[in-house]
Amino acid sequence: MNIKTLGIDLAKSVLHLCGMDVHGKVVLRKRLSRGKLLEFLANVPACLIGMEACGGAHYWAREIGKLGHEVRLMSPQFVKPYVKTNKNDSNDAEAVCEAVGRANMRFVPVKSVEQQDIQAIHRIREQLIKSRTAQANQIRGLLGEYGIIIPKGLRQVRGRLPGILEDAENGLSFRARRFLSDLVERVRELDERIRAYDKEIEELFKEDERSQRIEKVEGIGPVVATAIVAAVGNGTFFKDGRQLSAWLGLVPRQHSTGGRERLLGISKRGDRYIRTLLIHGARSVVRYAQRKTDPRSRWINGLKARRGTNAAAVALANKNARIIWALLSKGEAYRPAR
Repeated sequence: MNIKTLGIDLAKSVLHLCGMDVHGKVVLRKRLSRGKLLEFLANVPACLIGMEACGGAHYWAREIGKLGHEVRLMSPQFVKPYVKTNKNDSNDAEAVCEAVGRANMRFVPVKSVEQQDIQAIHRIREQLIKSRTAQANQIRGLLGEYGIIIPKGLRQVRGRLPGILEDAENGLSFRARRFLSDLVERVRELDERIRAYDKEIEELFKEDERSQRIEKVEGIGPVVATAIVAAVGNGTFFKDGRQLSAWLGLVPRQHSTGGRERLLGISKRGDRYIRTLLIHGARSVVRYAQRKTDPRSRWINGLKARRGTNAAAVALANKNARIIWALLSKGEAYRPAR
């Protein structure tokens, strides 16, 4: 088979393949079950294989790469413009095959098993935090039905609820006190599980030299450091720091025409979890910068005075992302501004 590029439309059970020769002509269309894919590709000469970055894509990229093929992953939003006429699995595979051969296409780095392990830990921890917040809000809402108001915040719920349950004059029935006690116990269980994952993240942080290097940057802690290393590895897949910052959605969104440039707010593209962590870390730095006189703090304070606290936090997160790329890609230690 004279196949130069091969596009694979991934699915849970049935996968569709489309192959093109050096002239861009379709020479192969095939439908395979999940268990037959590697067996088929083992008999195909080494070629360029493209897939959309979706569930299971990194696993398939690692396994197919072992067969000698060059595997590249792409964001689905970049593949969609190449779909002709109606959308179906066969046309999707052809679109993937066309997109992977473009010289200016942007690709997603293939993650290792270790990176996926760390990302899984972060995702589980994030979901537990969301569940704990939802549980606390449910407690506040149920108490509001009985005329008892608790201010926002998990700390307020923890601090005031024991006294509310012990107060015999607030009008709560025995049944209400019982199910509220159950909800409080559920919050405690979530706290313990979150602390266990925090401890595991701390252990991963101590084992990774890259995470320890970027943790020296102001506004970066073990959680942010391990999440970034799990997502970008050594950062060599990005040409410069601005590409990493743009991938995280920290650069302005542009809507320009007729030679007139118009920059809007940040694009908010890419990994929302890491972007959120970077901005929250930057907020803490901005908060305490007014007490310091070093060059970085003076820059933050000047920006805060001109544009406000939120803009200063996002700008600092953008700067930190560029610094992180330099530390990861060049293997250097962080040197604060003199």
